Amino acid sequence: MRTTLDIPKDLIDEAMSITHARTKTELIKLALSNIIDQNKRNKLIHYHGKLNLDIDLDIVRKR
Repeated sequence: MRTTLDIPKDLIDEAMSITHARTKTELIKLALSNIIDQNKRNKLIHYHGKLNLDIDLDIVRKR
């Protein structure tokens, strides 16, 4: 999908030097993947301490 974006050149240049992305497309894909991954991690962190994982391994092994 083609999209036109107005992103400051200095921001693109700095991001490309940090990530070692060879193309702007690669940089944008990497950035979007990182945003999605971070969001998924935050959702998992939200459940910290809220799930009851009281599992009896002996019972599970006998199944």
